[in-house]
Amino acid sequence: MSEGEKTNGRAATRRRRADARGVHHDGAGPDGGLRPEDRERVEEALEQGFVPGGIARSLSGFADRAIRTAAAAIATRVPRADLDERDPDYIRESLPQWWLLASLYWRAEVRGLHHIPEEGGVLLVGNHSGGNMTPDSLVFSLAFDTYFGVERGYYQLAHNLVLSMPWLAFMRKHGTVAANPENAHEALSSGAALLVYPGGDYEVHRPSWESAKVDFGGRKGFIRLALEEDVPIVPVVAIGGQETALFLSRGRWLARLLRLDRLFRLKVLPISIAPPWGLNIGDMLGHLPLPAKITVEALPPIDLKASFGRNPDIDEIYDTILGRMQATLTALQEERRLPLLG
Repeated sequence: MSEGEKTNGRAATRRRRADARGVHHDGAGPDGGLRPEDRERVEEALEQGFVPGGIARSLSGFADRAIRTAAAAIATRVPRADLDERDPDYIRESLPQWWLLASLYWRAEVRGLHHIPEEGGVLLVGNHSGGNMTPDSLVFSLAFDTYFGVERGYYQLAHNLVLSMPWLAFMRKHGTVAANPENAHEALSSGAALLVYPGGDYEVHRPSWESAKVDFGGRKGFIRLALEEDVPIVPVVAIGGQETALFLSRGRWLARLLRLDRLFRLKVLPISIAPPWGLNIGDMLGHLPLPAKITVEALPPIDLKASFGRNPDIDEIYDTILGRMQATLTALQEERRLPLLG
């Protein structure tokens, strides 16, 4: 299938979803006459949780138009960040400089890349560290592209608000896409490798003294994704990211107080001490990560159906994967002598 056909196919899918929700393509309808491109962004915002859909749909008349127009103002500032934005030429040209930076600043070490299948869809499942400026993801992605070559399909899922940060725009060229089911299924069905962090914002902002703990917060959607696409899971374990700042609290209570969980799907509003801000609440502007040593290790692939049967128990798979990852993370922690220095 050509790139144009893929793009047209995704546009058609979005139009069908809009039709199912009663959005009119002639400019009329409950959105108050927004441009078609903005209307699509509003519907995606509602679908992904940027505005509480139940509240929006319960309103009528002026109030309904007002909240949808506000949603458009937010949504049009958030990049789509889909698979088409990955740029192999850009990766090829920038890879040496980025890898030099990672090698010198974080003394990056990546092990076990030979465990990752050389072709076909594969779900890479990692633990996540370092706040909104996550060096473990960057380090692993650089190593993956170096080892397999930039033409190998490779994507990473990330929260839309992270992707909206202007100084992180380069991530989209490296294959970082919006964390939604459409992108996940499309990447795997195309035969690409897809890196996901089930722990998301909950894990990445855990206190620094929990650096050696894998904590997905009970999220198991990645298992269903692998089963539906019939792809192996390769656990990816990293350490060092939680030493790139002093993370004090996830700030879950603060996120609930400010209703960020309803407005932006943010369950946490972290509190940390990080340069250049000192006390850093929310990490919305990012921070300068400290030069902690980053070590990443890919484990042998797990064929879920071969290992757990044709009708596997999701909880058993979850416990097994977390157990293997935790054992590896504990071993990596035991290798380290001092914080930051590794």
